[in-house]
Amino acid sequence: MPEVHARLSASGSAKWLNCPGSVALEEQFPNVSSEEAKEGTKAHALGELKINLELGNITRNKYTREVKKLGEIPEAMEEYIEDYKDFVIEQYNFKKAKSSSITIAIEQRLDFSNYAYKGFGTGDVVIVYEGGIQIIDLKYGIGVRVDAELNPQLRLYALGAINEYDYLYSIDKAEYTIYQPRINNISSYAEDATELLSWGANTVIPAAKKALTENAQCCTGEYCDSHFCKARAICRAYNEKIQELAKYDFVKPAKLTNEEIADVLEIAPKIKSWCEVVEAYALEKSLQGEKFPGYKLVASASRRKYSDENAVISVLSENGYDVDNYINKKVKSISDLTKLLDSEAFNTLIAPLIITPEGKPKLVPETDKRPELGSTASAINDFGIDADA
Repeated sequence: MPEVHARLSASGSAKWLNCPGSVALEEQFPNVSSEEAKEGTKAHALGELKINLELGNITRNKYTREVKKLGEIPEAMEEYIEDYKDFVIEQYNFKKAKSSSITIAIEQRLDFSNYAYKGFGTGDVVIVYEGGIQIIDLKYGIGVRVDAELNPQLRLYALGAINEYDYLYSIDKAEYTIYQPRINNISSYAEDATELLSWGANTVIPAAKKALTENAQCCTGEYCDSHFCKARAICRAYNEKIQELAKYDFVKPAKLTNEEIADVLEIAPKIKSWCEVVEAYALEKSLQGEKFPGYKLVASASRRKYSDENAVISVLSENGYDVDNYINKKVKSISDLTKLLDSEAFNTLIAPLIITPEGKPKLVPETDKRPELGSTASAINDFGIDADA
């Protein structure tokens, strides 16, 4: 599967089509792959292999070798992607039965740079037949339900597919399908090719030009959260929008109505999510040496633990204690041993084997009574933080 990404990518189009400033702002943040992203990558790679095996593009031996390279495949993923493969083949056979000529491409690079500078994306499945194209996009995530209707990512894929195949086929219709197996979501939508091309000319081209201009404007919308804009923590437009949501009028009457409470319930998750994003950003920057007025780095509270449980077992045994009375598959907690042993024995035998590790760094107001952590270098060493991350 291709790993490179365009600056004006299809997958990020919901952001740059609506918020020109998001392109430059997001580039200030590194691309960090989450566990969910890695899981999605594995699911796509497995799907590609299964479809190609079914189509006869690879041998069974090659399929087996390539699947082993993916590592452990959870049983649920195996089942979900087998169903995805069956769906793709069903769609392909349906189109094949109606068309005199048909092409299917798996994980194909689709270039739409005639609409957005150096724009391209990778189509999971592209079926081209006489009269139309079908774009099938696998979404393995479960956090956000994705709809195919006028989906900008799939529409850009379709523009790229037209660029690639219009010399071979007469393309009058574009069909989009989102296949999201883990939440049982199969969403489809179709539009005339003329409508798609008009959108490309009248919407994509001007939006792409704005996105690449210096000091492009940032605009807020649902896409900020649903497409996880990396710049939410520092985006002024997003900040102002959230603060506006937070300025709920609680003055009169004293008691909120159920409708007003419902409004609060609707905006609360957005405000909470924004606060978490900002806190994470500020902590990361503080560990890299930046200062935020009125805040400092401290060590959060941590629990005592044994430096070496085997040493605790040995010292109890050597001093005549029945070890079975002091372990539950592992050494009993420090609090339990404090109760079971007299204070002299505990202080003499066990206390030297107890450590209190530093808690994770936490950003707090300067009025907090905990001592400020030492130098940035010390914090980086203590917590294993990569300063260049």
